[in-house]
Amino acid sequence: MPELPEVEVVRRGLANWVVGRTITGVDVVDSRSIRRHAMGTQDFAGNLEGTVVQDAVRRGKFLWLPLAEADAVTDTNVPDTGEPGTAPRVALMAHLGMSGQLLMQGPEVPDEKHLKVRLRLSPADGMPDQLRFVDQRIFGGLFVTAMVPTDDGGPGGLGETPQQLIPVEAAHIARDPLDPAFSFDHFYSRLRKRRSGLKRVLLDQGIISGIGNIYADEALWRARLHYARPTETLRKADALTLIGHTQDVMADALAAGGTSFDSLYVNVNGASGYFERSLNAYGREGQPCLRCAAEGRTTLIRREQFMNRSSFSCPVCQRRPRNGRW
Repeated sequence: MPELPEVEVVRRGLANWVVGRTITGVDVVDSRSIRRHAMGTQDFAGNLEGTVVQDAVRRGKFLWLPLAEADAVTDTNVPDTGEPGTAPRVALMAHLGMSGQLLMQGPEVPDEKHLKVRLRLSPADGMPDQLRFVDQRIFGGLFVTAMVPTDDGGPGGLGETPQQLIPVEAAHIARDPLDPAFSFDHFYSRLRKRRSGLKRVLLDQGIISGIGNIYADEALWRARLHYARPTETLRKADALTLIGHTQDVMADALAAGGTSFDSLYVNVNGASGYFERSLNAYGREGQPCLRCAAEGRTTLIRREQFMNRSSFSCPVCQRRPRNGRW
């Protein structure tokens, strides 16, 4: 599943290609991909057509396009912004799931086999005028939703023109390490209150968002910390080092266009990322630890079962604590 760097690559592409353009038409090819929009196909299209995309915003793995003044969302289960007498501010929420792709293409490009939704956009010089949602496994989807004020008064997420609004479905998600409003002190306070293993907390989107299995393993390797380190034993300096490495590994992944292990993750232009070539721990079972090799040791990366998935680490650089926790 795409993690923060992969979603941020897509967000940046949308910011360049979609922001400021009007949605002139909507074609729902497969209604399963808008199943999260409770009012169905006609309401989905009606809430989008004629709106202007204001921004492309991300918090953690959540991605949305705030829309300019539009008709009120007709789903009574979606709350408004709390301003009486006004229509709720709305956004188009995109969940990429395991294989979702948002592609900018022109009408001359044949429809993809797994095309689910097509948004037709107002003309812009030198830019394709269709945003297509393609999803092979249909775990992702699009839906229109209301935005609510953020609980801390800060921007909803990372965008070009920050607003103090966030889609209701993302309001419970913690800020991510690349968010300018991320608070290390708040993160560390919550981490210390948890009696759990370190990696389990890194994967908890309610404590810190955007980190998945790949980047957790990479950040822990860089910080020389074992995934089972009890959180209540982590000193503030170690936690600060870990967050620094988490930010660095995500920045490196962004520079490489994200991590692509197959053709399912691509950016808005259909290009794959290549950060998998720079991984130090994840997926390297049985291969030499590069840090140990540089220090004259021969140590092989190990793989262990962790929360129905795998965790990769170096048995020398990242020694398992005696009182370790999952």
